[in-house]
Amino acid sequence: MKHNPRYLVLLLCIFALSTRAAVYAPTNEVSDTAATILTPKPLPKPRINSAGIFGVRPGTPFLFTVAATGERPMIFSARHLPAGLHLDAQSGRITGMLTTPGDYTVTLHAKNRQGSAKQRFNIVCGPKIGLTPAMGWNSWNCFAHAVSEDKVKAAADAMVASGLINHGWTYINIDDFWEVNRDSQDPTLQGPYRDTDGRILPNPRFLDMKGLADYVHGLGLKIGLYSSPGPWTCGGCVGSFDHEQLDAQQYADWGFDYLKYDWCSYMPSLEAERGISTNYMKLKTWGGSHTKDREQLMRPYQVMRSALDQQPRDIIYSLCQYGMGNVWEWGAEVGGNSWRTTGDIRDNWKSMSRIGFSQNGHEKYAGPGHFNDPDMLVVGQLGWGALRPTELTPNEQYTHISLWCLLTAPLLIGCDMTQLDDFTLGLLSNDEVLAVDQDPLAQQAARVSKDGDLEVWAKGMADGSHAVGLFNRGESPATVEAKFSDLGLKGKHRVRDLWRQKDIGKFRDSFSAVVPRHGVVLVRIW
Repeated sequence: MKHNPRYLVLLLCIFALSTRAAVYAPTNEVSDTAATILTPKPLPKPRINSAGIFGVRPGTPFLFTVAATGERPMIFSARHLPAGLHLDAQSGRITGMLTTPGDYTVTLHAKNRQGSAKQRFNIVCGPKIGLTPAMGWNSWNCFAHAVSEDKVKAAADAMVASGLINHGWTYINIDDFWEVNRDSQDPTLQGPYRDTDGRILPNPRFLDMKGLADYVHGLGLKIGLYSSPGPWTCGGCVGSFDHEQLDAQQYADWGFDYLKYDWCSYMPSLEAERGISTNYMKLKTWGGSHTKDREQLMRPYQVMRSALDQQPRDIIYSLCQYGMGNVWEWGAEVGGNSWRTTGDIRDNWKSMSRIGFSQNGHEKYAGPGHFNDPDMLVVGQLGWGALRPTELTPNEQYTHISLWCLLTAPLLIGCDMTQLDDFTLGLLSNDEVLAVDQDPLAQQAARVSKDGDLEVWAKGMADGSHAVGLFNRGESPATVEAKFSDLGLKGKHRVRDLWRQKDIGKFRDSFSAVVPRHGVVLVRIW
């Protein structure tokens, strides 16, 4: 059979145009009201979802739970695990201690009756920890001042029971109100501030802080808490000013792994009274000083960083001072593993989108072990003490999670973990989406194009691919185009929809998608 050359040329032209001009229109589009679950259910065959890199300081306790989905029972093993570490075959927990600095390349294995999986895992023993952003839960957005030991334990239990631990979620963090409160008449918030040696005491809601930490560690999770560099926290509880060394030692003795350090009542003028008197405890105002002096802004965080460094325990250090003095420019210099770049987030489109899309330009200050923090996640049941569903629409929630992952931001769940519905669980358990946040390269996305309400954000990944978010901040569906030239790419590339976990096809020079109102299409391009 002879082929007409003109006909072949025509076919080639049509194919070339189709790979360039086709517009992706997802069939299961999410509406403003229907909580469409895009994340596929995990397969019964093992899949390892852990971040591919982990930092630990020499001589500190090591705890890492291999995150893996698949049918249980599952058997775990590790090849080339360095001396001093032990992997429990049933739980997948790696414990022990490393004493020699260095990089250790390990191969993790998970096996069940359905098959097996493996993953390269790089352990970096040195001065840096938190090489990928923290993933966990924080009590404030759901419980606020009503947090208690029982609620913290329930959150930890739910992290395991829901399966989120198998997707890499790790930290259970107590925010404000674990300490004694200065003004409250509630007897569960009253008591002595510190013992006779100056060590901070929890309020009666938290009877055994070490026991609580041990409980959370026993589940394979880690635990964090909260303080202020001033004499009082935002809620009027006891802060750390002039007791930084004692507090850091107490946190380590209890077994805590994370500290959120919130500016609140700190004022540079307090430094004149450091170690001299306790008159500062009589201060009745907080909110601190909005000084623009960088040295004064850095000072209190350097003091606590020095105290933490002296402890024989790795403690992630989260700076919270709302972006004052362009903290992204110096947060790493004072030893922050992350730093808040804005004020507090609320669960509405105006707040979430304003905070998330304002992060452009900060990307050059983020990297392994130090990250910009646009605040906690506002999906699920929250309410700061009076629980209710988030006010974000389903589309807005997909935008929220997608953008935070592109930003390589700490991911801290703010909802009641005991009331996770299927939609929220789907938002928090998509391993291909979470991999964008936890990529070992730790590069933060930047905005590569903007056309009115339509924006494209992209970040490079460790394997050479690009994670790309096509966002529609407008009020009507619209077609958003990601030009490969904006990504430094040429020619034809494979595109995969990360939320739906499916390959879309190969596209030449650009990729376009129909994006709903306040929505996103999140892809990865090879």
